[in-house]
Amino acid sequence: MKKTLLATALLSCAVTAHAADQNDASSLSPVIVTATRTAITADEALSSVSVITRADIERLQPISVPDLLTGLPGVSFANSGGYGQQTSLFLRGTSSSHTLVLIDGVRIGSVGNGLAAFEQLPVEQIERIEVVRGPRSSLYGADAIGGVIQIFTRHGVHDSGLLPSFSVTTGSDNLLRGQLGLAGGDQHAWYNLGVGAQHTRGINSCRIGAGEAFAGCFADEPDRDAYGNKNLSANGGYRWDNQAEVSGTWLRSLGEIHFDGSYQNRSRTVQQVVGSRLSFNPLQAWKTTLSVGQNLDRYDNYENRDFVGYIYSRRNQASWQNDLGVADNQLLTLGLDWQGEHIDSDTGFLATRRNDTGGYLQYQGTFGRNEVQLSARRDHNSQFGNYNTGAAAWGYGLDHGLRLSASYGTAFHAPTFNDLYYPYGSGNPDLKPEESRSAELGLSQRLDGWDWAVNAYQTRIDQLIALDSNYFPSNISKARIRGVEGQLGANLAGWRMQAYMGWLQPRNEDGGVNDGRTLPRRPGRTARVDLDRRFGGFGVGATVYAAGRSYDDAANRHPLAGYSTSDLRASYHFAPDWQVEVRLANVFGRHYETVYYFNQPGRSAFLTLRYSPATR
Repeated sequence: MKKTLLATALLSCAVTAHAADQNDASSLSPVIVTATRTAITADEALSSVSVITRADIERLQPISVPDLLTGLPGVSFANSGGYGQQTSLFLRGTSSSHTLVLIDGVRIGSVGNGLAAFEQLPVEQIERIEVVRGPRSSLYGADAIGGVIQIFTRHGVHDSGLLPSFSVTTGSDNLLRGQLGLAGGDQHAWYNLGVGAQHTRGINSCRIGAGEAFAGCFADEPDRDAYGNKNLSANGGYRWDNQAEVSGTWLRSLGEIHFDGSYQNRSRTVQQVVGSRLSFNPLQAWKTTLSVGQNLDRYDNYENRDFVGYIYSRRNQASWQNDLGVADNQLLTLGLDWQGEHIDSDTGFLATRRNDTGGYLQYQGTFGRNEVQLSARRDHNSQFGNYNTGAAAWGYGLDHGLRLSASYGTAFHAPTFNDLYYPYGSGNPDLKPEESRSAELGLSQRLDGWDWAVNAYQTRIDQLIALDSNYFPSNISKARIRGVEGQLGANLAGWRMQAYMGWLQPRNEDGGVNDGRTLPRRPGRTARVDLDRRFGGFGVGATVYAAGRSYDDAANRHPLAGYSTSDLRASYHFAPDWQVEVRLANVFGRHYETVYYFNQPGRSAFLTLRYSPATR
């Protein structure tokens, strides 16, 4: 490692508050904090990682977070009918509740269904995203079987003065989106305030025949299903001369979604994340960090204008982390995590509260060309008792920038409240927690102007929770997921090319009627290529994404055909702080489905005007 691990750890709080600045200063190897809960460079991570910066967001011009992340190694989404509709993430073929999602260090996701509402997160309020693939329960506890995704909201910059920002987007399906921001900072403090809104009349979420195909659960309503969102964010902090630091963050997203349903067809949603953090150094070789946070989710459901029910979930959480420099290039991290979950609904659940307390230990060391990371954790869940997880990773630096890595880790996931107790006979209180074992080999290289990486992995999951043919949750005895993912980045004659590919084999091994079947909604092959170039004030680019065949059900009776989409984009800096952007998505108007009987947008065009002095 180029820096001692202790020095890196002492920078970690500053990195989470000022990640964009760190990334600009080290663009070849961005600083990340999610892989080890301490600040390291992406080159030092012994896991497969991806980093999306604010500059990437403005270059790619996404309308949503799934729009931004689709096609990254191991990442696929299943969307139920367009903008704002329920969207599930599948990371490395694991289930949609097997990825831990954080916003500014705060765990998010409904405690009812275990899903983070990616479709409700305002992309214009995001500064950067870190995607870490592979099991991380030994550091974060439950849910991190497939990996961890951390989203950092936009923030102020030291010594920047007052920096306003503004953007407005209009496009197909009557889409209109606007964002206003105010950021700033001085030698010690920084802050950011943001407000935004979006509305679209949407598309018809279900194609005709869904009502019959799903036994009346969905209505055939050949109308457009509108979506609207209003969001606010604020964060800030203060750092003293002795490097002690306090910071806070808040994000609130209000959505209204129309959809095709027999019993309800409209929802009003609230997603809120709030957190604060204090870090200081009791001794030169010891950094301690205290953090607290809360995530709220509420869904009020309607049939037309008639209120039919609600579901509310709350997760309170607290953490105490200590980073100890035990020797040069050796770091020991010890911590405690606590979270309390609560759910409430008009229909009532058999149980409404539970909590989890976890203690973890991590060692990171560098010995010549060898890097070692070891971690272990013990969680006590008030419903399911004690669970132990661990991980070991090794990396070796070869000549010419090559690096070989190998890792092994265990993880677990506790059944959600919906899995266990959902009313109307859809819950199964006899479910057991899922447990996994994963092994991985990786080879990577980074040179001037280009870089590449290949990772092969296998994950075995015991007691996998899946829906049977009657949509009743049950524990599949075993599942095996094998995969290979690769990425290549290169500068070619002034063009920047970034390519990703994935091969996946997610198999059911329950020994029953579905033994050998493919786990649903996981495409076996994916590929994405981004190509961009600037000509002075002009920028042009294209993205091509392809996904192979998958299935919508455990029995593999409902195939989802493979498909490809192509996007074109351009931008023009017509003044130092002003930019106009245009994007044409799904250029060839491909029809495809990621969920059986649910439509996706066709050819779409978007135009954005942006004022952003902070990023010029």
